Amino acid sequence: MNKRLIDWPTFICALVILFSVVIPLTLFPEAGAAVINQANEFITGIFGILYLLLGLGALIFLLFVSFSKNGNIKLGARNTKKEFGTFSWAAMLFSAGIGSSILYWGMIEWAYYYQGPPFGITPESEEAINWAASYGMFHWGPIAWALYTLPALPIAYFYYVRKKPILKISEASRPVIGKYADGPLGTLIDVLFIFGLLGGAGTTLALGTPMIAEGVNHVTGIPVSLGMQAIIMLVCTAIFAASSYSGINRGIKVLSDLNIWLVLFLLAFVFIFGPTLFISEMTFTSLGRIVNNIFTMATWLEPLASIPGYNATNFPESWTIFYWAWWVVYAPFVGLFVARISRGRTIKEMTLGTLIYGTLGCVLFFGILGNYGLYLQLSQSFDVIGFMNEYGASAAIIAILDQLPISWFIIPMFTILAIIFLATTFDSASYILAAVAQKRLIGGEPLRWHRIFWAFTLMILPMVLMFIGGLETLQTASIVAGFPVIFIMILLAWSFMRASTEDLNKQRDARKPESITIDNIDR
Repeated sequence: MNKRLIDWPTFICALVILFSVVIPLTLFPEAGAAVINQANEFITGIFGILYLLLGLGALIFLLFVSFSKNGNIKLGARNTKKEFGTFSWAAMLFSAGIGSSILYWGMIEWAYYYQGPPFGITPESEEAINWAASYGMFHWGPIAWALYTLPALPIAYFYYVRKKPILKISEASRPVIGKYADGPLGTLIDVLFIFGLLGGAGTTLALGTPMIAEGVNHVTGIPVSLGMQAIIMLVCTAIFAASSYSGINRGIKVLSDLNIWLVLFLLAFVFIFGPTLFISEMTFTSLGRIVNNIFTMATWLEPLASIPGYNATNFPESWTIFYWAWWVVYAPFVGLFVARISRGRTIKEMTLGTLIYGTLGCVLFFGILGNYGLYLQLSQSFDVIGFMNEYGASAAIIAILDQLPISWFIIPMFTILAIIFLATTFDSASYILAAVAQKRLIGGEPLRWHRIFWAFTLMILPMVLMFIGGLETLQTASIVAGFPVIFIMILLAWSFMRASTEDLNKQRDARKPESITIDNIDR
């Protein structure tokens, strides 16, 4: 156990800040929740425009970088081969970035838009139906993946091109903040990232655990209870702790590959045995609607809401701004992980690959699973809305699957898939948390005991809050704490352009060969 490798200021400060939020919430849950909710309403209401600007700006920036000279830089030496094949690479980045939340929202998000559509549209109207089928794809589409990918640029660049054996947000900010990356400012940047990720992980557990519990209840008949959900958390923790302990190649890669094969089977089964024509046409129509309206959807803030007497929907704050804030909280984590698995690829391959594969995966989920549930509602085959409003979204998801042929097989498989999806997100998260809280990596890996520590830390705090009914509050707290990450994201984009452009200019001045791979630059 090499304790000298641990970045103790970051390690201790992250835990102190986290417990300083969790302990008051545990002792005074109602008062603490009220304060945090007020802070969340203030941030999303007053500064919502910053989130929307960041999302649109990140997408435009990444497209610019991909097709610029900076996009041709290879992550590694000139002859470095890709560490992972395209399938495994795409599987890992998708599993880490999305998790079991896609199973939850992919199937049921349309129901919320159907009842409370944007733009003042009449609920449950034909126009509401069209937007309900489209908005989920938009929220989980290219802007979400652009926010995820932006931090990967400087992190991958410093790790593979400048050969820094460190996976830290502060290190990736060094071209702008200089020596302050080694001081309190650098520690603060890393601590904010860790706290946001721990809170965001609580969100994923909050959604995934009840859904898995409903699946177990359907298969075994065991009533859903806090005890059952606690056991589910422990099982998932054991899986992702073992996977994280095994490392990228033997644990996380294998689990992610298995996860994607199960996903492909589920999607193919629902598409073939469900309303194939409706799914195809509605998905295609929704994509067209998004392409035609993406700037409207990405910039809509309901400005008339501030006028007295206007019947505000609060849709932007409740959905788009909240989603962008959620992606921002997770972005440094996913960026770190994408950077770690992208050795041998060019900046352009990493960027466009993440945008394309990530968006495509989410479109398939919302297009197939979401439109299957929408079809059941519209055809009156099953009243999804009524069932959800009475029994909750998690129970409604299992009830939707129960309408499929051989549901006795599909529901257990879906439950197993949800467990694996949860584990693939958390094994990646524990791996990255350990990497950020270390001074450097050994052989490209954080210490094993350190990975295990963060694996169980990820579980314990959400479990405590689950018993007091505070998971939603922790989620909101992470969004509030993640507000400064907006400025860190801008800092990371600036750092990448500054460092990569400087190195390219040095290469040009040295009149090196036409290859744009950067090796052995005298810094």
